[in-house]
Amino acid sequence: MINKLIEKIKKTKAPIVVGLDPTLSFVPEHLLKASYQEYGETLEGAADAVWQFNKGIIDSVYDLIPAVKPQIAMYEQLGVEGLKAFQKTVDYCHEKDLVVIGDVKRGDIGSTSAAYAVAHLGKLTVGSKRLSAFDEDFATVNPYLGTDGIQPFLDVCKEEKKGIFILVKTSNPSSGEFQDQLIDGRPLYEYVGEKVAQWGAQHMGDDYSYVGAVVGATYPQVGRVMRRVMPKAYILVPGYGAQGGKGADLVHYFNEDGLGAIVNSSRGIIAAYQQEQYAHFSPEGYADASRQAVLDMIADIDGALQRAK
Repeated sequence: MINKLIEKIKKTKAPIVVGLDPTLSFVPEHLLKASYQEYGETLEGAADAVWQFNKGIIDSVYDLIPAVKPQIAMYEQLGVEGLKAFQKTVDYCHEKDLVVIGDVKRGDIGSTSAAYAVAHLGKLTVGSKRLSAFDEDFATVNPYLGTDGIQPFLDVCKEEKKGIFILVKTSNPSSGEFQDQLIDGRPLYEYVGEKVAQWGAQHMGDDYSYVGAVVGATYPQVGRVMRRVMPKAYILVPGYGAQGGKGADLVHYFNEDGLGAIVNSSRGIIAAYQQEQYAHFSPEGYADASRQAVLDMIADIDGALQRAK
């Protein structure tokens, strides 16, 4: 799957991923009203509104981007109906030939870790059949439990030719409380990055590993260091836009081939119509605002990479 992701990045010339992290506050009133009229002010109605919102955005941007990243918590808060909306979103993105990165941040050990891996990336034996559940292409994984938590994911990834992105240095302000702690004079995130490189060597695509890393855009100097530590790992970069990251901060996350990183923007794209910059788009035109935000993000990152050459 890493080969497909890279091919789509080359084809679209857009090393970006759209985070499908909807909250009801992002959903325009006309969509909420229609869903509530059909299903009532229920979790089913809310989940339908989220699904319709996602579908509009996907239809508007799928030709511009290689991948999407739905954050499962935004769907879980709506219970079973929300998980149905998550599944519809994943399936519809696959229909549009998008790579799906399930932002699930799982982290456990043994049979529990294996069950998470099967749920999101693998297949379960049901009688005489092998069936997929959520069936994302990649999943985000927390490495805090060490190899015992990662190996079950690696096993499933090898079997299914899918991948994972391991949390190394996250974009949130308090990430340093643990991730920046020094061990023999080096921050913990460097040790995690070295393990990512080791795990990735077990599962290589043509040029890059199926085992990638999450390194936030809000710490650009860390991106420079981790690019050296993990030369064959694709870096998923959160924190662009709403969290303060911009194209000029990101050049060190990429390799000299212009590959090696994919940058995420979530509310900066899906809630673009609510921002002053895109205020000329009406709520009914929310998907058009999202398309323009994608185009602007592509131009920003491309411009930064061109200036860095």
